[in-house]
Order: sequence, then structure tokens, then C-alpha cells
Amino acid sequence: MNEVRGNSVDVVLPCLDERQALPWVMSRIPAGYRAIVVDNGSTDGSAQLAAELGALVVVEPRRGFGSAANAGLIAATAEFVAFCDCDGSLDPALLPVLVDQVAAGSVDLVLGSRRPRRRAWPLHARLANKVLAWRLRRTTGVPLTDLGPMRVARREALLSLGLEDRRSGYPLEMVLKASQAGWKISESPVPYSPRAGKSKVTGTLSGTVTAVRDMSAQLRAASGRK
Repeated sequence: MNEVRGNSVDVVLPCLDERQALPWVMSRIPAGYRAIVVDNGSTDGSAQLAAELGALVVVEPRRGFGSAANAGLIAATAEFVAFCDCDGSLDPALLPVLVDQVAAGSVDLVLGSRRPRRRAWPLHARLANKVLAWRLRRTTGVPLTDLGPMRVARREALLSLGLEDRRSGYPLEMVLKASQAGWKISESPVPYSPRAGKSKVTGTLSGTVTAVRDMSAQLRAASGRK
């Protein structure tokens, strides 16, 4: 397996009012990896705290998960780019396991398949994820069980996909376009813990509905591109 130098990995952390989780998240960034915290309109001082904790802070005023994630991708300069939630639900210390798979050439994109601990995943969000994963398998043939937000790929390859969604459909668009481009895609199990603070998306019913709507639009678009 190829050895990956720490300075070859940038970790994109979309952030909206995550001051409570940031100290733990930053403490779990692997040695040598660079954290890129993309502040997406926080009012709790998240950006300042992230900078104090050593992150490169990018300010993205256009609200939306896709806006923040893509701003981080554009700001990244390392060979490998990892994406991870900034709310403490996923452990960045596990990223080398995913990075090593991409570096070895066995896959082009690897997703962390979430394994919930305790009450980490509301029922409505879990059911919505199962339905979307089933639709994704039908559309692409890729045997994924989760649209995991923890994921790794090479930066230049990601930029070549031309991702356009700037809302909740961004993670799904990445997988769909990667599949259409003939990428090797896989998933690895990762523990999923209760988040710190209040959820802005899938932790709420309205947020889940919005995410499903955005992702359904991506699935329809992918079917039209076939």
C-alpha cells in the first residue's frame, strides 16, 4: 500500500455554528493533514475559533452545504481531499483508512458508510437515506448502502467532475458523476455518533425533506444524462 504523506491531504469541514464541536473535531485531525473549515454564515464565533485551533478558514457567504463543500474543494491544494462533517458525529482520525485505499489505486472515491451509535440518527433521516441509497444503486449499479458525508478522492479528479449543486444534493451529485465517469467507488464502515449541538439538516424533518428533494433532482438529472 502506498504511504501517504500528511501534507498530501486536505480535510474539508463545512461549518455552520459548530463552535461546540470544533475543539474535538480539530483534535482528531490526523497529524500532518490540513483542516479547511469553510464557514457558511456562523454567528457563534466558529470561524475565529477554528482559526485559533489551527485550521485554514474559508468564508463562503452563499448558504448551502454544496456551496461550503465546493468552496473547500477549490481552496484545497493537496493531492487528496477528504470531506467530513464538522459536528462531531464522525471521527476525522479514521480518515487515513479511507485515504490509503485511494492512494493504493484500489478505488477512486471511497465513502464512510455510517454505523450509528446510540441515538445518533433520527428515524426519518435513516429511512430517507435508505431510500436514496436504493435509488442510487438502481441508477448506477454501485452497491452503496449510505450517502456518507465522510469521503475521499483525488483533488484534480474531483474538480474534473464539474459539480454544480450548491445545496444538499452536492454529495449525491459527486457519486453520480463519478459513476458516470467510470470511477471505482466503494464504502468503508465508520462509527456515527450523536452530533454536538443542534442539527441544521437531517436532524430536523424539514431539513430531511429539503435534502431528499435536492437529491431526487440529482437522480432525475442523472437518469436524463444516460
